[in-house]
Amino acid sequence: MDLGEDSGRLGSLPTTTSRTMSSSSSAFFSANQSPFFSPRSSTCQLSESARFDVQCDSTNLSADPSSSSSGIPNPECLANVGFAVSDESLMPAACVSSDFPKFDHSSCTYGHLHDNGFSGIIEKHRRHIRSHDMMFSPVPISLSSYQQSSYDVYIGLHGRKPSLLRFTNWLRAELEVQGMSCFVSDRARFRNSRNHGRIERAMDASSFGVLILTKKSFRNPYTIEELRFFSSKKNLVPIYFDLNMGDCLVRDIVEKRGELWEKHGGELWISYGGLEKEWKEAVNGLVRADAWKLEALEGCWRDCILRAVTYLAMRLGRRSVVDRLTKWREKVDKEEFPFPRNENFIGRKKELSELEFTLFGDISGESERDYFELKARSKRKHLTIGWSKSRSLEERRRECNWENGSRKGKEPVIWKESEKEIEMQSTERQRYQRPRSSGRSSRRKRPAKFIYGKGIACVTGDSGIGKTELLLEFAYRYHQRYKMVLWIGGESRYIRQNYLNLWSFLDVDVRVENGIDKRRMKSFEEQEEAAISRVRKELMRNIPFLVVIDNLESEKDWWDQKFVMDLLPRFGGDTHILISTRLPRVMNLEPLKLSYLSGVEAMSLMQGSVKDYPIAEIDVLRVIEEKVGRLTLGLAIVGAILSELPINPSRLLDTINRLPSRDFSWSGREAHSLRKNTFLLQLFEVCFSIFDHADGPRSLATRMVQVSGWFAPAAIPVSLLALAAHKIPEKHKGTRFWRKLLRSLTCGFSSCYSKRFESEASSMLLRFNLARSSTKEGYIHFNKVIRMYARRRGVTGVSHAMVQAVVSHASLSHHSEHIWAVCFLLFGFGNDPTVVELRVSELLYIVKVVILPLAIRTFMVFSRCSAALELLRLCTDALEAADQAFVTPVEKWLDKSLCWGPIRTNAQLNPCLWQELALTRATVLETRAKLMLRGGQFDIGDDLIRKAIFIRNSISGEDHPDTVSARETLSKLTRLLANVQAQTSP
Repeated sequence: MDLGEDSGRLGSLPTTTSRTMSSSSSAFFSANQSPFFSPRSSTCQLSESARFDVQCDSTNLSADPSSSSSGIPNPECLANVGFAVSDESLMPAACVSSDFPKFDHSSCTYGHLHDNGFSGIIEKHRRHIRSHDMMFSPVPISLSSYQQSSYDVYIGLHGRKPSLLRFTNWLRAELEVQGMSCFVSDRARFRNSRNHGRIERAMDASSFGVLILTKKSFRNPYTIEELRFFSSKKNLVPIYFDLNMGDCLVRDIVEKRGELWEKHGGELWISYGGLEKEWKEAVNGLVRADAWKLEALEGCWRDCILRAVTYLAMRLGRRSVVDRLTKWREKVDKEEFPFPRNENFIGRKKELSELEFTLFGDISGESERDYFELKARSKRKHLTIGWSKSRSLEERRRECNWENGSRKGKEPVIWKESEKEIEMQSTERQRYQRPRSSGRSSRRKRPAKFIYGKGIACVTGDSGIGKTELLLEFAYRYHQRYKMVLWIGGESRYIRQNYLNLWSFLDVDVRVENGIDKRRMKSFEEQEEAAISRVRKELMRNIPFLVVIDNLESEKDWWDQKFVMDLLPRFGGDTHILISTRLPRVMNLEPLKLSYLSGVEAMSLMQGSVKDYPIAEIDVLRVIEEKVGRLTLGLAIVGAILSELPINPSRLLDTINRLPSRDFSWSGREAHSLRKNTFLLQLFEVCFSIFDHADGPRSLATRMVQVSGWFAPAAIPVSLLALAAHKIPEKHKGTRFWRKLLRSLTCGFSSCYSKRFESEASSMLLRFNLARSSTKEGYIHFNKVIRMYARRRGVTGVSHAMVQAVVSHASLSHHSEHIWAVCFLLFGFGNDPTVVELRVSELLYIVKVVILPLAIRTFMVFSRCSAALELLRLCTDALEAADQAFVTPVEKWLDKSLCWGPIRTNAQLNPCLWQELALTRATVLETRAKLMLRGGQFDIGDDLIRKAIFIRNSISGEDHPDTVSARETLSKLTRLLANVQAQTSP
């Protein structure tokens, strides 16, 4: 074969840029060993024809300079070479997931999508992929004569469909993560006989041949050859992609039977000049491999890949891999989703289709039937969804001419990833965004392009409009396209901890590093960033995850004001990010503004199980819909009331109007929606009245709602919630005394009754949609609007009841977010006031049982150094304030009248408690000093440990074991501090 005509020469796939490249694993076959890369080649030759202009923005190939030893070309020689989507070919090489070229089918930027119907949008996207204008001259890369002797799995495929490439990428990465070396090839892309010879040797050296079959595979001679080869070796593993195993019958294909083969069937061996006998022999070989039964249909990608990995591991004798996957699947089945799926989900088809198109850059399945238009819009305007007619051909031609004209020459395409920009823009485009002159030049300004298929989408809307429901439905509908859905609460105080909690699913170690014995100690900030980068690195592999950030409160983290974007993986990878927020914009994303439900959908939601209301009652429902602000939360509560109670809409409206509205002092952006929607608050009061009417004036369900506002924004255990509700003080002391007496007399029988009451109360909250169930058994979750209102409505002592319940019964490993909520109430973090005041004995108990374990776990297990140290600092301040109150002289009438002595202090009146307070303070100081030692802040640690030693010397003496331990810590700090001073001195 003439090498000069080889247009399918091997070239690297367009790898997406990343913050940090994943480290290679020695257990996998790396690019060093690839027969298609030269491990010794650190430079590459680029022809001028490799630089090209494309109609849509393309991804620059870049790599970590350190990876040049792995056969990846240096970024200096590839900085100006862009690989378009049509050039994405599978690299027939086995490598680890970090080095394997990624099939990035989402590199195009779509800014002007014409109204040519839904099919027009999809067709234009696919024309971009197949356009001959996007072809390029291949980059000459030197080939190594070295080839690995054997592989565990050979993966063969044919086609450039983005979904096929994404599936193959995922399968290969999953196999390599589990320790199985892979060789991936689309042989139809290569015309060099030498390359084909190496691929054939790799096929022969593979233990199993995994062939991903599509409807177009049967007209590909290389796929037919691979089928015959692996069938003869009896190691064929077919995966039917968008096919059923029963569809692949010789007779049906040849005779064009069925809707599938009517277009793609026939005597397919004629298309490539093959032999009928060999073709039929290859297809019939699939029958002998029917034991695998791996079908990658639209809704079962994850199951298919995990089954394939499990079966291959079993056949290869990797029993540990099978056990690990089994345990992982059991964990995912229980903890993947925070809420069960809403079986009564209504509407939002258009929004779901747009989210799919935004994340994947393509739409398939049922969503392809939903017709919608994405209009071009300016950078600061909201997304417009319309149903207008398509624009003229001349207008489209003018727009394309402008696009081509603005991208002429060799202007570089830059990837901007910061809090200000996440869009791929050319330098010429940036000049158009802010014209400095008016008149004719300013009219050339074009709206900025928007990213589709870059893997990030944002949904914004008012509280209670249904953002979480939309994200939950999307996650359930498309979860099979991801290895796992990772759900993160976006509240600013908890988002970093929620992000680090992903370590258990990603099998990542985020513990703080022991750098005391190292040459250079990392600072606290560096240790926190290292833990975050480990999680982010796992999300940047070629394995797709869906990261859902629900209710993002701010673009910046509450603790250190760093941008939330720093937590996320690079956009455009296999991992997708879905955000819901009340903010108008996030990270310069153009959000999907969630609108109200249509009239028909809202009416269906309010009617509930009753569908035969007369016309007059239907009109009343429309009035209620307008009064409740058309919020989905309010509509669902109305529907629940009408379904649970024998009441018609007219009577419900009259009841709501007769209830007096409570006067609260609303403040802040979050309370704006409540301040303007008093009807919704009156609807809440109707629910509380129903609960009190059913269970008495002190209904447990009502009290559970009241106390829920002080818990963390996470799922709450029903038992803990009920315990806090029981601790709410009663208005009448006498009644409280008799109830306590009765409870003490019937303590042996109270547990079963209390559990029954808890179950009934939680069931009532769920039925009336004031709470929603959690996938964790025995947990419920409250909407942000309800929690905010309950916090404003709550009576005196509710927050104290919550603190008592959490301190006495919460588990640090299971309820850490609620323990943090207790800390926020006890100590004035930031500018927040102290909400709950404790007695000294209570404070000492909480410090020993709650604060110290929480701070140490936060620091050591999650590397959240700043949060742990700030908690201990505020704890020290609280203990010092209590100590100051103890040593302040007090005057008691009883002490003065009977003893006739001088005025004494609380420390003299209660010396045991004062000594315990002082020793607890010394323990906190010593803990802070030891943590400072791990961050290299030896001077601060030296000052803290000296204070602790002084206290212990004064109370326990010099020979006490705690005093001796503190002195040892001081010696270590002194030695390290002296070493630092010696190194820094001139």
